Amino acid sequence: MRLIVGPDARSAARLAADELARACRQAVALRGRALIAVSGGETPWLMLEEFVARDLPWASIHVAQVDERCAPRDDERRNLTRLEALLLRPGPLPASQLLAMPVEMLDLDGAAKAYESRLAGLGGSPLCLDLVHLGLGADGHTASLVPGDPVLSATDRDVGVAGPYLGLRRMTLTLRALSAARERLWLVTGAGKAQRLAELLSGTGEAPSVRVARHAATVVADLAAAPVSLAQRPA
Repeated sequence: MRLIVGPDARSAARLAADELARACRQAVALRGRALIAVSGGETPWLMLEEFVARDLPWASIHVAQVDERCAPRDDERRNLTRLEALLLRPGPLPASQLLAMPVEMLDLDGAAKAYESRLAGLGGSPLCLDLVHLGLGADGHTASLVPGDPVLSATDRDVGVAGPYLGLRRMTLTLRALSAARERLWLVTGAGKAQRLAELLSGTGEAPSVRVARHAATVVADLAAAPVSLAQRPA
C-alpha cells in the first residue's frame, strides 16, 4: 500500500486525479478502454473537478458508481446528480459512458443483478475494474459497506444492496469487486479520518475498509489525516 500526502485537501484531490488519469491512460493503451468506479462524498468532487480538466481519451473511458443511495432520481442526496454535473455538463465524458446504478427500481436485488450484468459486459465476470476509487468513513466504512451490514459477507456477487444507513438503503459494489480491481485508489482528508487511516495503512482493526485487498493500492491523503510519522510528500 503506497501513501502519497499533500499539504491540504485540494492538493490531495489533485494528486488523486493524477493517479486516476494515469490509470485511465494505461488501461486504454493496454486494453482499448478504461473502466473505473468512483465513490460519492465531498472530497471526491474536488478530485473529479481536477480529473475532467485532463487531456484524456474520453471516448474510451467508462465511469461506474461505487455506491448510490436508493432515492428518487431528483433527490439531492443522490451521488449521480453531482457526477452528471461534473462529468457530463459540461464535462468531457459521453453520457452513455456514465454507468448509473438503477436504484429507482422497486426490485432492488434485481436491480443490483442488472447492474452487475451491465458492468460484466465491460469488465468481465467476476468483475475486474481497472481502478476503483474509495473513501473512508469516520466509522471505518468504505463504499456503502458499513460495520455489521450483511452485504459485507457477500462473496458470490459484485453488486449488492445494503441495509438502511443514515436513513436510506444503498446499492454498493461488494468486497469481492473492490478487491478484484486492478488498482485501488483511496482519497482520505481531514483530521477526523486520522485514526481510521492509521488502521487502514497498518491493516489492523475490524473496520470494513481494512477488509479490502491491500495490493496495488494507493492512498492519497492530506496532512490533517495522515499519521505524522508516515507523512511523506511525493517526490
